[in-house]
Amino acid sequence: QVQLVESGGGLVQAGGSLRLSCKAHANSFSINDMRWYRQAPGKQRELVATISTGGGTKYVDFVKGRFTISRDNAENTVYLQMDSLKPEDTAVYYCYAELGRDGRLYAYWGQGTQVTVSS
Repeated sequence: QVQLVESGGGLVQAGGSLRLSCKAHANSFSINDMRWYRQAPGKQRELVATISTGGGTKYVDFVKGRFTISRDNAENTVYLQMDSLKPEDTAVYYCYAELGRDGRLYAYWGQGTQVTVSS
């Protein structure tokens, strides 16, 4: 059974930092791209950052220079370091992993972790 388990959310003041973690429990699967998404109240879920197996990263414009995505392939874990947080970063953050096995690809999501940034 595959599970993505997130941790690290919480309440922080504007300008502060948080680090999110997401560990994939996915025996017998290869783990391809891992991503972080977020969903603010009343808004659609949006992509924040992507990291490939080789460590290549992509960010959406509104987090460039403030957020850093990284991964530990040995631990099947992806991280999101969030610095210079703004109230508009308040959202539920979800990790996503693309898994592969026997030539097929599967998409899995974490349960979400709340990030609240106060002004």
